[in-house]
Amino acid sequence: MTTPRTHTFEDLLAEGAAVPTAGWDFSWFEGRATEARPSWEYARSLAGRLAAAGASLDVQTGGGEVLAFALDQEEGIQAPLLAAATEGWPPNVAKATALLRPRGIVVVAAAEDAPLPFADATFDLVSSRHPVSPQWAEIARVLQPGGTYFAQHVGPRSVFELVEHFLGPQPPEQSSDRHPDRERAAAEAAGLEVVDLRAERLRIEFHDIAAVVHFLRKVVWMVPDFTVERYEPQLRSLHERMESEGPFVAHSTRHLVEARKPYLG
Repeated sequence: MTTPRTHTFEDLLAEGAAVPTAGWDFSWFEGRATEARPSWEYARSLAGRLAAAGASLDVQTGGGEVLAFALDQEEGIQAPLLAAATEGWPPNVAKATALLRPRGIVVVAAAEDAPLPFADATFDLVSSRHPVSPQWAEIARVLQPGGTYFAQHVGPRSVFELVEHFLGPQPPEQSSDRHPDRERAAAEAAGLEVVDLRAERLRIEFHDIAAVVHFLRKVVWMVPDFTVERYEPQLRSLHERMESEGPFVAHSTRHLVEARKPYLG
């Protein structure tokens, strides 16, 4: 009988620090962390919209995994005749290109805060999953009249139990710009009509400190200056807490946004 190997604190830190962070494939977390999924099943809902679209754009596509997953949901679903995606981080651009080009989707390198590199009224569907900050004016500009923006956004104070473990108590207004009501106002100010807006708070469990390290390396805006060396005391105290109490529980916030560009006149 083989005795299971005990992973020390140092082993787990090294493991979490060694995992590549490119793309939005979270399969490495299996068995190490869990996150409840929103009831609206964003990727599956996106699949039907892609099947009906004539021209689509996926903004901040990451490694292209979500868009590819949506296209793979049902046999016969193909990308629209004109299909594009944008991404700003070079490793993700390469990964998304390899994944999406065989599916007929052009990946364009574009910084997240730069104007979208497309002409006015090009797309009847613009989508995005977890954009850093939606550029409402640009989304409205590239949508055709009658076109739709369909997205899942990160909500306010998402995973803040973890953030505050590392950074201490955060002011109430922190990340308030992600509140659904504020995003509704911003979309409407850009000339869009919000036809659906739903929010959910979802349970996350981290089962070991390696999962925490990889998560903070991958989702860099949570603790912006995170390194294992800088936050070793907080990592050690959290490791000891998980060893004695079990998984660390946090909560993500997500909202589904569907907004339509009105027809002229």
